[in-house]
Amino acid sequence: MIRQEIKNSVQKAVKNLYGKEIPAIIERSAEPSFGDYTTNAAMVLKKNPGEIAAEIKSILEKSKMIKEMEVKNGFINFFLSEEYLQKQIEEILKQKEKFGSSAVGQGKKVNIEFISANPTGPLTLGNGRGGFCGDVLANLLVKAGCKTKREYYVNDVGEQVKKLGHSVIGDKEAVYRGAYVEELRKRLKGDDPEKIGRQAVKIILKEMIKPSVKRMGIKFDNWFCESALYEKKEVAEILKELKKNNLAYEKEGALWFKSTDFGDDKDRVLIKADGQTTYLASDAAYLKNKFKRGFEKLIFLWGADHHGYTGRIKAVAGAMSYKEKQVDIIIMQLVRLFEGGKEVRMSKRTGLYITVDELINEVGLAAARFFFLTKSPGSHLNFDLDLAKKQSEKNPVYYVQYAHARICSLLKKAGRRKPVGKRELLKHPSELNLIKQLIRLPEIIEDTAEDYQVQRLPQYAVDLAVSFHRFYQDCRIISEDKDLTEARLSLALASRIVLKNTFDLMGIAAPERM
Repeated sequence: MIRQEIKNSVQKAVKNLYGKEIPAIIERSAEPSFGDYTTNAAMVLKKNPGEIAAEIKSILEKSKMIKEMEVKNGFINFFLSEEYLQKQIEEILKQKEKFGSSAVGQGKKVNIEFISANPTGPLTLGNGRGGFCGDVLANLLVKAGCKTKREYYVNDVGEQVKKLGHSVIGDKEAVYRGAYVEELRKRLKGDDPEKIGRQAVKIILKEMIKPSVKRMGIKFDNWFCESALYEKKEVAEILKELKKNNLAYEKEGALWFKSTDFGDDKDRVLIKADGQTTYLASDAAYLKNKFKRGFEKLIFLWGADHHGYTGRIKAVAGAMSYKEKQVDIIIMQLVRLFEGGKEVRMSKRTGLYITVDELINEVGLAAARFFFLTKSPGSHLNFDLDLAKKQSEKNPVYYVQYAHARICSLLKKAGRRKPVGKRELLKHPSELNLIKQLIRLPEIIEDTAEDYQVQRLPQYAVDLAVSFHRFYQDCRIISEDKDLTEARLSLALASRIVLKNTFDLMGIAAPERM
């Protein structure tokens, strides 16, 4: 990866010059006039930045990957050489679907849990956002070298199951409504809300949630039922452990967890005065269960309504002597759907919430995935139905898929081709700019594996498509010049590989014709 190569060279130069190692930051330059990459290494040393930068520059000028360097305001700006860029095409063609892979994850065992919606009804828009983001993050972590498992936690015990039972029975304590509840009422008979609720959960999970997950293009490695924690006495064991370690106490007839000892804003109830265990009790057992299975990192994707729950889960992890960095919680903000400039609040079919299935039916899986990924998980998302359905370049999904289809058509027209040809012929600014975009993918993967900002992927796909379309317009790819044609076809082939790899990470189809 070019960024890492530059960083290694800078750190080596600093050590040779000053006998010390520094945490130099290497970043892509915000403006082309400032080079391709820039570093603050000179300022980290806290001496004369200009003088230090010049000394570092004098050593790095020997590198074949750097064409030119300049010192500005203490920063060292790097301009990549044409020779280095041209050589990257060979690497992409050689690595193919492996291009972008990294070992930064070091084989770490990661459990990523997402969706985990209560099995009391169909999956909604909000579940869709967490589902797509979780799935894509898992793809990225695998690409970054982590051993990643996707997990769905099924809350099949507790108050919500009983409420579902009341709803199916249709008594005065009914909470859930909709066509699916009416259908369940026809199939399930009885007056025990807990029993009816458990039966309804199994049906909803099998006939509604799992089929929706499949339509979303998600494959979970494990569907973990909360009831299993009680059946295997794991909830009882964790409560016993907390009491034994003086981390729980009784007050007002309830059992409380000393979560304030671990940064939470107040202590939390584990067992209510009526003897019922809380979600926190089973969540504590579930957390320990995951670590016992050998996972080194746990990632949770939760809806915005779970924001206040973050502190107590972190506290539980701390109480069990796990490090804070071993548990990451991503809060997914709300989704609003717009059509004709107006917000769509209810399903046209049911008059209730809009399901993820309805959205996929309306815009297709590719658009649903892409649009849900375009914003940071922590930002609210406005989903434009009209834009998602457009078959034009205004629709970013159509635009990036069209770039891939255009390349496939071009390569088919060209017929048999050689691997690279004379790569030194690729000197046009649009050719070099395209190569610079292609080699960004490894950086995108490593950065996202670190901070989980999956919105980088759709933006990168757009940037790459823009660069390819510009190359296509500015450079005649198939011409009478055989050598130049082969070189440009190889660049087009490399572009197809990187676009396809990006689509695969997003779980989006890479069409060969449109």
